[in-house]
Amino acid sequence: MSGAAVRPGERSSEEGGTPPPERPPFLLDFFPLEEANETRLARFFEGLREGRLLTTRCLKDGSLAWPPRTVCPKCHATALEWIDLPRSGRIYAFSAVLAGAPLGMEADVPFAVGLVDLDGAPLRLFGRIVGAPWERLAIDQPVTVEPFDLPDGRVFYRFRASS
Repeated sequence: MSGAAVRPGERSSEEGGTPPPERPPFLLDFFPLEEANETRLARFFEGLREGRLLTTRCLKDGSLAWPPRTVCPKCHATALEWIDLPRSGRIYAFSAVLAGAPLGMEADVPFAVGLVDLDGAPLRLFGRIVGAPWERLAIDQPVTVEPFDLPDGRVFYRFRASS
């Protein structure tokens, strides 16, 4: 038996299936599973594929959650709606990753990560910042949220700094 982790819905090569795309082992994978059979938050990833940034809002108490949830973290209600978030914001804080990058990102060093306050929403998101070397980033610098495709077919978001 191979040591590679087989994800839900995939068949190992020993079972006669096509080997899955190259991915880090499940427990070391930096990016979440996305398909509806893997997560109840699949709508978030569908939104990214459409160029939208989505989250959930509680229909009972109106609280906005980040990351999106299946249950309200304040009142524990399950009645949530999907809403669009602004795709622009400003850097609140940032740091350079100069060593010790997560598995699969070692070749990208150095790169920047940071906290971004979304324009018009009471949320601060964490993510990778691209579009400028980390030495040229600044607090309060405008950024936009953009989806990006992962090599294995999944999608995630990052921030693009304006120059």
